[in-house]
Amino acid sequence: MTLQISQRGKQYLKTAQTLLRSAKTMTDEVIAGQLRALADDYQRRAEKASRDDAAKALARSAVSAEGEWYA
Repeated sequence: MTLQISQRGKQYLKTAQTLLRSAKTMTDEVIAGQLRALADDYQRRAEKASRDDAAKALARSAVSAEGEWYA
């Protein structure tokens, strides 16, 4: 099953990419490591946001279809 990235997920991914770019330019490895860890967290947030948004859309679709069924 493929997961389509939601708009909210795309924003999280954009932030993660920015953090990774910043980490690459850091000379302090401790700070770079913290930025990479933060980027990983934002990537996980992107996946979760997309799953949650897809579930909400599916629920709305089911409610809409149910309403059409009874009409």
